[in-house]
Amino acid sequence: MSASTGVRRGGLRRAEARAGLLLISPTFLVVLALVVLPVLWTVALAFQELRLIQLSTAGLFGEYTLENFEEVFTSSGFWGSLATTLVYATLGTGSAIGLGLVAALALRQGFRGRALVRASMLLPYVAPVVAATFVWGVMLNPQFGVVNAVGTGLLGWEEPVAFLSQRTSEVSLLGLEVGVPTALLTVVVFEMWRSFPFAFLFLTARLQAVPGTLEEAGRVDGATPTQRFRHILLPQLLPTIAVLALLRFIWTFNNFDDIYLLTGGAAGTDVVSVRVFDYLVARGDVGAASAQALVLAAVLAVLVVIYLRSGAKEEVA
Repeated sequence: MSASTGVRRGGLRRAEARAGLLLISPTFLVVLALVVLPVLWTVALAFQELRLIQLSTAGLFGEYTLENFEEVFTSSGFWGSLATTLVYATLGTGSAIGLGLVAALALRQGFRGRALVRASMLLPYVAPVVAATFVWGVMLNPQFGVVNAVGTGLLGWEEPVAFLSQRTSEVSLLGLEVGVPTALLTVVVFEMWRSFPFAFLFLTARLQAVPGTLEEAGRVDGATPTQRFRHILLPQLLPTIAVLALLRFIWTFNNFDDIYLLTGGAAGTDVVSVRVFDYLVARGDVGAASAQALVLAAVLAVLVVIYLRSGAKEEVA
């Protein structure tokens, strides 16, 4: 290869590199402005004692302190909120994926009107969250809600249940009175109802890609429907379920609007995201709110790393 050819190829590579940088520069600027700078600003605020009224005078090079984090870790309510957040995220993620899997399997076989039924499955996911929480609040109202009307009139409930404002309810189980976290389970059920269409879409698409010859071979060999699901369908679905579990856990762990609109964080549903909002708006403590947000992000990052190292990475791959 002559020297002139090498120079031309080198110039071509540099031109391609400049063109690539030019093409990605709008995305880079958007990510920098909407993601990187707000994160850096939050980190700076977390180490400063700032009230909301002082936010306009805050700078990157203010007086830094660890008192906000000390307040977070010594606060008795924070650890309870973190435990509630973990329970809510775990139950909400598992139940949403489970219901989505059941719906995908139930609507797998063709029948008249299946397209309409599948489309209706998406309504909880696309409905405005304000409208959905309002409807649920009316249905679960202990005075005039349809759920309590059916429960007391047909199911034999002794008294109406305040699903969204009652912390615990006593339930008789094998002769023992067990306290059930009523409000927390209610918001978990709402999360399951609202989020299962996302899992339903992914699992339906994956089921359609499963070769029919695999199940046909199972039928010929005399495998029952349960055996075909366990040994044929489930291995095909596991990578998709792993991705869904990761995404849904992250989104549910950071969820705010559902719980705030349903219960306001009361009755045992005080997740960390609602606590951050209360510190920022009700107390006006920007520094403590930012510190709690950083701790929440750190806990989530640790849980995601543990999840990936426990085998989900191989399943996704």
